[in-house]
Amino acid sequence: MKEKGGLRMKALIVVDMLNDFILKDGALYSGEQAEEIVDFINEKIKEFRENNYSVVFLCDNHEKDDKEFDMFPPHCIAGEFGSQIVDGIDVQEGDKIIKKRRYSGFFGTDLDLYLREKNVDEIYLVGVCTNICVLYTAADGRNLGYKVNIYEKGVATFDEEAHRFALKEAKNTLGCNII
Repeated sequence: MKEKGGLRMKALIVVDMLNDFILKDGALYSGEQAEEIVDFINEKIKEFRENNYSVVFLCDNHEKDDKEFDMFPPHCIAGEFGSQIVDGIDVQEGDKIIKKRRYSGFFGTDLDLYLREKNVDEIYLVGVCTNICVLYTAADGRNLGYKVNIYEKGVATFDEEAHRFALKEAKNTLGCNII
């Protein structure tokens, strides 16, 4: 799964940069730190596009009676404003948008198939929440054999202690690169 010259094929995966997580009145607002990563994420999106690498947007997208709402308030309900990518994130035609119903972007989606069809073997993660959807997407990515990188300046969550734990877990247990 390498492109000509032995270089790795890469993809940027933007996790849950959605109204319910990023906007102050969102159902699961992730805090100011989530708002502050938008510019960094856009820089990375631009960089990946300039290098002809894939950009993938993972979007939490739940049914109204989703069992996840036993743990968390209803959020990112399919077809509603909260489930839309927040204004300010540079989404363009040709970017892959994958709706997901669970923490990991790989669970029950075509993310793995899409990445393999693009010959991607190295993924870079940005978005929210570090300790939930970013961490579990990283774990499944590693379990599927991808080299996983997490941009420390490009991830955030509502709990600073959980954020630090997730990055440590991703590095020390999963073998992800924290860059």
